[in-house]
Amino acid sequence: MKMIKTIPEIQAEIRKQREQGQARTIGFVPTMGALHQGHLSLVQACREENDVTVVSIFVNPAQFGPNEDFEKYPRDFQTDESMLKELGVDLIFYPAKDEIYPPGYSTYVEVEKLGQVLCGKSRPTHFKGVATVVLKLFNIIKPDRAYFGRKDAQQAVIIKRMAAELNLDVTIKALPIVRDPDGLALSSRNVYLSPAERGAALHLPRALMRAQERIQAGLKDAAEIKAGIETELRKSPLLTVDYVEVATLDGLEPFPGSPGGQLIASNNTLVAAAVKVGKTRLIDNFILGEI
Repeated sequence: MKMIKTIPEIQAEIRKQREQGQARTIGFVPTMGALHQGHLSLVQACREENDVTVVSIFVNPAQFGPNEDFEKYPRDFQTDESMLKELGVDLIFYPAKDEIYPPGYSTYVEVEKLGQVLCGKSRPTHFKGVATVVLKLFNIIKPDRAYFGRKDAQQAVIIKRMAAELNLDVTIKALPIVRDPDGLALSSRNVYLSPAERGAALHLPRALMRAQERIQAGLKDAAEIKAGIETELRKSPLLTVDYVEVATLDGLEPFPGSPGGQLIASNNTLVAAAVKVGKTRLIDNFILGEI
């Protein structure tokens, strides 16, 4: 396994491996580090499907808004490196901030509409930062396949749309959410939670699981699905609801709940929620269909 910090070096290494026939296919997993089993499931899938696996570790300042947790975001490169080495990763790309955003940097990418709903309402610059860094990393690595988790479903939809509309020659793979035994979706930010806050956070996966069960039992009314989730989330005084939404998966357009019911689509629906537990923002979802 090689760890590379600069753009010219990673490009030269990938070019060499392609020319020597070692890399017929290159798989790429972009991360911000603080790796957990969710990330590792992406790496494992990447290893199985590609000749060369590249993982980037870069805490992207462009996707953090004012007063968010950029400075305290968990960072533990030595542990991350050890985990990736054990999985047989070929290349780690570990650039400094100025390598990605040199002084005077001024070019950004924005996927209109898709980045302005759901999480984009409370984090209006977040997806511009995500799309920008992912496009830059795609241009640097030039992967054949790139791997994302469905916990960040809106992100996966946006990246897939960006890749299609900008004619990028990369296949976007969105893999299932990985959860702890208690049901909480794995997140690097879970380390912020106190025991009491973690207990409150469990209302999020429970509410979504209950909604999924009701849909499987025949419920199709978007307004009723949303109301049921909101009721469960408000049971904990430690939990503040950011949003609950039932939306189309491809366009992230909310189904307009109304008397008589707006019926959801059985294979094109995202049911998503975001909450704050203390100072920690958590997201979760389930999907009817495929990203």
